[in-house]
Amino acid sequence: MENKKLNIAILDDHPLIIEGLTTLFSNHTEFNLLGGFNQSEELFGFEEIDKIDVLLLDIFFGNNNGIDICFDLKKKYPKMIILGISSQAERSIVLQMIKQGASGYLLKTAKNDEYIHCIKEAAKGKIVFGKEVQATLDKIQIADLKSIPRLTKREKEILALLIKGKSTQEISEELFLSFLTIQTHRRNLLQKFDVKNSLELINFANENGLLNDPYFPPNFS
Repeated sequence: MENKKLNIAILDDHPLIIEGLTTLFSNHTEFNLLGGFNQSEELFGFEEIDKIDVLLLDIFFGNNNGIDICFDLKKKYPKMIILGISSQAERSIVLQMIKQGASGYLLKTAKNDEYIHCIKEAAKGKIVFGKEVQATLDKIQIADLKSIPRLTKREKEILALLIKGKSTQEISEELFLSFLTIQTHRRNLLQKFDVKNSLELINFANENGLLNDPYFPPNFS
């Protein structure tokens, strides 16, 4: 990518953000802005979506969320570099974005040179963060950023009930599933999170901010 212009796109439901970033990229000849999109449907319907090298993706996006959009995009376009942009750097959300394939995360208030630097470094295959985001992640190793497993819808439901202190029998009755089925799901959750028991599982959820995460449940992925 270093020998050609980087094709940039922006997905954000705030026109002023798109306008500001458009101005930024127009002043740098190494970038080619393919488009700014207010809705995810517009992006997914874009005829040249497969030509996008780097996408700046709003995290809190209307009725959707950037985490799910990131996952869908990386599944269809694995070579696309995605950088999350947001007005806040919630630790658990940063973790989930990286888990879903994002290459970095910046605050919308980041300086222009931060955007340029992060985009160029991400194009080299690095995971990058804006300065303020990095300040909240200084104690986190990159390996930790990839440690949150992807869960099925049913596993999300069961984990949420475990966090509430529900027993296997209570979860079985609440979800209208057999006791054995819930036991099996619990065992799978322990394996996915690489913990020995439900207490460690709940502690992991606490330590990684899952209980305070606006996307969990039901949209934790």
